[in-house]
This record gives sequence, C-alpha cells and structure tokens, in this order.
Amino acid sequence: MAGRINDEDVKAVRDAVPIDAVVSEYLQLRSAGGGNLKGLCPFHDEKSPSFQVSPSKGLFHCFGCQEGGDTITFVMKVDHLSFSEAVERLAAQAGITLRYEEGGYNPSHQRGERIRLVEAHKIAAEWYAEQLAVSPEADTGRMFLAERGFDQAAAVHFGVGYSPQGWDHLTRYLRGKGFADKELILSGLSQEGRRGPIDRFRGRLMWPIRDIAGDVVGFGARKLYEADNGPKYLNTPDTALYRKSQVLYGIDLAKQHIAKTSRAVVVEGYTDVMACHLAGVTTAIATCGTAFGNDHIKILRRLLMDNGSARVIFTFDGDAAGQKAALRAFEDDQKFAAETYIAIAPDGMDPCDLRLAKGDEAVADLAEPRTPLFEFALRQIVARYDLETPAGRAAALDEAAPIVARIKNSGAQHEVAVQLAGMLGILDTQFVVKRVAQLARWARDRGGKGPAPAPRGPAQPYESTPRRPSGPALNLRNPVYATERELLKLALQRPELVAPAFDAYGVDEFTAEPYAAVRQTIIEAGGVEYGAEDPQEYLIRVREAAPDDSVRATVTELAVEAIMRKTVDEVYAGAQLVTVRRRAVERRVRDVQSSLARAGAQGDPATLAAVQNELWVLQQYDQALRERGPEAL
Repeated sequence: MAGRINDEDVKAVRDAVPIDAVVSEYLQLRSAGGGNLKGLCPFHDEKSPSFQVSPSKGLFHCFGCQEGGDTITFVMKVDHLSFSEAVERLAAQAGITLRYEEGGYNPSHQRGERIRLVEAHKIAAEWYAEQLAVSPEADTGRMFLAERGFDQAAAVHFGVGYSPQGWDHLTRYLRGKGFADKELILSGLSQEGRRGPIDRFRGRLMWPIRDIAGDVVGFGARKLYEADNGPKYLNTPDTALYRKSQVLYGIDLAKQHIAKTSRAVVVEGYTDVMACHLAGVTTAIATCGTAFGNDHIKILRRLLMDNGSARVIFTFDGDAAGQKAALRAFEDDQKFAAETYIAIAPDGMDPCDLRLAKGDEAVADLAEPRTPLFEFALRQIVARYDLETPAGRAAALDEAAPIVARIKNSGAQHEVAVQLAGMLGILDTQFVVKRVAQLARWARDRGGKGPAPAPRGPAQPYESTPRRPSGPALNLRNPVYATERELLKLALQRPELVAPAFDAYGVDEFTAEPYAAVRQTIIEAGGVEYGAEDPQEYLIRVREAAPDDSVRATVTELAVEAIMRKTVDEVYAGAQLVTVRRRAVERRVRDVQSSLARAGAQGDPATLAAVQNELWVLQQYDQALRERGPEAL
C-alpha cells in the first residue's frame, strides 16, 4: 500500500476543489442565506432540506442526521471511499499530483481499489467506443443504431461502444494498461474462463452506465447476433462500483436539467433515453434492468428538492407488462413530494419507436404530464370489475379506496375520492368520501401512511435539533445555551470579531457539556487569534483537534449554522462575549455567597474576610461589564 499522503498536498486538494461544486454533483443546492447553501441530505431521507453547505468555510452539515465535515469527508461518505481514495479522486479532478510520505509519488498500482476500478471502466468505455467507430466488425452495431435513428454523433454523445466477438480482446488490452487479473474480475469487465480471465461482454453493443458524478461504473450490453445464446440485454453484475438498484442510466447527462426544471422523465431503456434527449427531453433517465424502486427515488428526490411543483413522468409500454410496471411504480408514489404522472404513447410505442415513426415533436409531446399516476392505477383497478352490479361496484370500492386514502395531500385526496365515485357510478359521493377519510384515519392511527403533514423547513438554531445518541438534545430555548452556542459560532465562523478576548474564556464558562468540549477543542487548536490570521486552516485544525466524532460533528455544525443576526459585527460579537461572561460571573457570585454563609457559621474571621473580598471584586466586575460592555472584559 502507498504511504500516508503528504499533509501539504491534502491541504492543496481541500483548497483547490470548492465544496459546493462537489456537492452539486449529487444534489440540488439553493441559497440558505448568509452565504450558505441548502439541499436534501444525501445521507438520510427527509422531506425538507436540512443539509447545509458553507462554501466560504469548505464545510457541510446536516441538521437532521448530524453528518458533517469538509469536501474530503463528503466524498468519503457519499461514495463510501477511504480517506486516501477520496483525496486521490479530488486530486485527479484538480490536476494535483500527490506525494506520499513513504515511497515518493504514488504509482498507479497502489491506488485505492475503487479508484482503480473506476479507471478500468473509463479505459474500457473509451476502448469500446473506439471499436464502434473504426472496427469493420462493428458494422452490425452501427447498423443497429442507424435503424433506430442514431448517427455517429449520437453514439459519441452517449459513449456507445462495441465489444468484439473474440474471447479476451478487452482483457488483454487492460492487462497492457497495468491492470491485474484480480482487478479485472472484481470490476465485472472480465470473468473466469477455463484458462484464465476472458471478456464478459463479447459481440455486443455497449452502453456505459455512469453514476451521478459521471464516473463509468458498469455497462449495459445489447445482443446483436443470433449465435449469441445470452440474454437480450446483459448488464454488469453487482460489484464494488455497480448496484443496478442504485443507478439510473442517463443521470449524469440529465441531472442539471432535472434540478433546473424540477421535472424527470422515467423511460424503460437505453435507446429510449437517447431518443428523448435527442428530441429535447433532456430530463430522461432509465433504470438498468430492474424495476424503479426506493434507491432510484432517493436519487431523484435529491435533485427535485421535493418542491410542490416538481413532476415525475413515467413512460411505459401500453402492453400488460407496461401496465404492471406502472402499477408497481405507483406503490412508491407517496415517497415523492413531486406529483407523478404516466405517459403511454399512441399504439403503445416506446419513445425510440415513436421518434422513428412520428419525429422529435411527438416524443416531446409524450413527455408532457397528462394522466396522474394514481388516476391510471384507479382505472386499472376499476376496469377489472363489473360495475353494472352493486356487488361489483362495492368490490371495486374496497380495492380502490385504500389507494385514494394514501394520497398525501388531504385536499387532493378529497377530490380524487369524488372522482372515484364517478368512475364507479356511485351516486352517493359523500359515502365514498367518508369511506376514504376513514381508511386514511385508520392508517394514521396505526402508524401507517396517512396524508403527509405540512412540509417544514430545516431545524432552526432556536429549536431542539436531533443529535447523536451520545447525550440528550440541548434545549436551545434556554437562553443560556442559546448564547453559548452563538458565541461558539462566532468563534468558529468570525474569529476576528471575538479575538483576543475569547481566548481568555475558561472551559467552565460554557455550561452545556458539548459546548465546553468545543471550547476545549478550540484551545487545543491554538485559539481564535490563530483563526483570525488563517480562518480556513483554523477550522481544519479545530476539527482535527476534536477528541472524537461527536465533538467533531458539533464543531462542524456550529461552523455551518447561520448566526442569528443579519448584521454580524463587533457590536453583536461583544454583546455575546459580555452575556456569557456575566452569566459565568453570576454563577461564581452564587458560589461565593454560599461560601460566605458557611464561613460566617464557622466564625473564622480570616476566611470570612477573604470570601467577602472576592465577592466584592466579582460584584464590581459585573457592574463594569453591565456599564462598559466589552471594554471591561
């Protein structure tokens, strides 16, 4: 293994790659005020954004799950990398050559496993694309694309390639690039043969599957020859990089358009994504050989930001399989705050066929939301019953009413209940409305999915925010805790405003145990005077000085959380310094008064005089703080 990465190089990587640019690769960010940005947390499910990014400090923090850290930490957590792997990835983006404390510059074979696998996939994608472009054998693949309306420029745009029919062309090529057989097997690009590794994909049209950051993590391979006994589509097996339930084809191309328009179009195949994008529907994405599920929803929700105007449009074939897929998608509908719709093309054509038959405009028209997914689901259910008989109408209501009861918006739920009554031909509309409301109430009572509560914003500093199980949550309505928190935020975010006075504050002046721990950590890092000279490095040092992850998380939280005042200046900072100090003085006065009572009872004149003198000094100091403010500190 490579040695430890040089500290100067780690700092250079942190400085070179803006945290907001990295985070924006994974989720949509919008202004949170005070120079901060916010979005839906990628580390836990939430309905409203509590994940904040501070570009000026290079830190992120989620006020919901308490995850936080710098750019390197974010990449480690979101992509499940080690520290060195995360630094190596960011260094590659920034064009920084890393030095290692042992062994000099990092040779390629020493890189982290994931980095190596990503590099192997990148090289393989380029090689497959080159084969499609120039190899005579790839005529079959080029013809396949041309018959579906895709020219060479389209193939290049989507990185489509071709895998030759031989046994080990790619395997030998990657060996020549320095990859070991073990790496080729782990990557899923090769598989074990009788005499060693052979190519997994042979004689197929190849679509590179990229993650949301744009790295190639797998391939979808389409059968081209009758002699091929394999399935029509063959995907990369599950590997350290690729999980088919956690990737969406086209997400790297569509993510910015999805975030900008608050709309996503879910199609069924690779060529459908290509057809949509070429027709101007650049928000199209597809699953990779699996049903649309929970992990796919999480990816889209982070881009859509769960705002009320967001739209997710599912396009399915009009056949029985397509209808089944639509109903399966509806089962997860309530996990979206976005409205979900279904689009079925005339004659049941998929977007690729539709584009060939009727052109780009027909594809763009297909992607316009018309039929809500819940309405489609209801019509499919109702169609199975004989509505000419009372028994048929009652049975249809029994199956359909629970679906309406799951609709998250209570107003929409009422309207759809009325609509359902019309579908069923039940004249007593109120009977259906009451039945739906009753089912919704029962679901809520037993902890099921009743209508969602009104959305809330992220936890505010004056609320009791959830914390790690290391201790009870601090009640920030307590003014003592609130002021201590505010002063620590100033010490971390604006050290120049509280220096040098803050460095004279003792740990015991902070009554909340987590805040006392942060105060001690600031001492260990060199104090706020150091922070005033080099704010960026100061925050790094404070986080590194934290004794454990819990304290480090609190430091990050305080460094990112907005200060509770629009205008942050020396006057405001001085007021917080004075308030915290006066409360510490008041606590000491109470302790001394207790000592005075005990000394008086013991009748020791010397002790009594000393305690009285200390009390007088404290009272004079408190008066000076009250009258002169920060000047008396």
